[in-house]
Amino acid sequence: MTDTTNDLAELCAKSGTKFILAMFVDLRGKPCAKLVPVEAVDELATDGVGFAGYAVGAIGQEPRDPDLMAIPDTSSFLPIPFIKEGLAIVHCDPHVEGKPWPFAPRNILRALIAQAEDAGFEPWVGAEVEYFLLKRAADGSLVTADDADDSDQPCYDVRGLTRMYEHLTAVSTAMNQLGWSNYANDHEDGNGQFEQNFAYSDALTTADRVITLRYLLSTIAAERGMVATFMPKPFAERTGSGLHLHLSLTSNGRPVFPAEFGDDRGLGISPTAYGFVAGVLEHACALQSVMAPTVNSYKRTGATATRSGASWAPRVPTYGGNDRTHYIRIPDDQRVELRGGDGSANPYLAIAAALGAGLDGIKRSLDPGALGTCPEHVGTLPLTLLHAVDALEADPVVAGTLDAAMTEEWPADKQSVSDYFSKLKREEFFAWHSAVSPWEVDQYLTAF
Repeated sequence: MTDTTNDLAELCAKSGTKFILAMFVDLRGKPCAKLVPVEAVDELATDGVGFAGYAVGAIGQEPRDPDLMAIPDTSSFLPIPFIKEGLAIVHCDPHVEGKPWPFAPRNILRALIAQAEDAGFEPWVGAEVEYFLLKRAADGSLVTADDADDSDQPCYDVRGLTRMYEHLTAVSTAMNQLGWSNYANDHEDGNGQFEQNFAYSDALTTADRVITLRYLLSTIAAERGMVATFMPKPFAERTGSGLHLHLSLTSNGRPVFPAEFGDDRGLGISPTAYGFVAGVLEHACALQSVMAPTVNSYKRTGATATRSGASWAPRVPTYGGNDRTHYIRIPDDQRVELRGGDGSANPYLAIAAALGAGLDGIKRSLDPGALGTCPEHVGTLPLTLLHAVDALEADPVVAGTLDAAMTEEWPADKQSVSDYFSKLKREEFFAWHSAVSPWEVDQYLTAF
């Protein structure tokens, strides 16, 4: 384990940091942290900070298990004085008894990055974080934070942007102070829905930034009496919120997706890129269990239309050029955009699973077929979370991405990460299924 004591202490001194949020997420993406005073920075850097893992949530521990120790990754250190003066975040890698804990999402993504590097590639990722700004009405219901944001097609409306100017510019300024290069902020397709973009980076950094941005958005919105939600489909009649991933690979720093000797399909990408695309399409149904991991996710991908006239969510795993109706959009020869993920996705797991699927396609030299199509044996995307979990359990490649941080020493009688995740999501589905909804009351109360 690398000794980061001096580095972390030095970073705190240079930035005027007084307290550090030592942060990580569980498998559901719940952000967890302890607030560590700068006076304890040496202990944090050397030993990490301890958590009762079972209390964290979905991270594979029971009450009897040893402490989960969050070991800081100094390269992720971020002063955030715009939230609280003297406050900083450092993302951590959870360990148990001195070893990386295989149920920790950041450790899983690290393992997939190592697999990519073993295959000769460096993965790069950009992420589009969509969210709604809401508030509580007098009756307790959630409504659009901006009362005037009520048109049928609010996307890109300059007036909607102007009314939310203080919030949007506060977030933009924060991102730029962090060095993320915020390059656009826009009103999305749903009433109250926004997106604020930042530059792509290496896979781990981008996943960290998604988690950090969700925290910043929630905190900055709350200061103005609003709720920022990443729920995939908070309103039946509005467009849902996605987490679109822009994926690319380099080899020794050289992009490998652009075609060197022409491309008969006309997209300008290489056989390596087509193999990557084919792998993602091949495993799309299982991927959705990770990229769309909630019951609510399938209200988004199952939508046929919205108030604006389009759902912007793929229903079939197809691919094509600069066309947003596809599961994979290929806007240029540098990257592919995977549009199946939504706002509830854990970015570490989503990126890891997408990388694993794409690398499998490259390894097997898969072909995605004609433009606008998907593999015949794949069919439509899962209709519900339960269908997606079934697909995950039947797909050893995607399940293997979740198990990627498990070592050979992992006890054979212990549950795998993929089995744990599948059980977690089955329980989530049946908890929802057992609840009686207002729709059922309206439909059946006096029907018989």
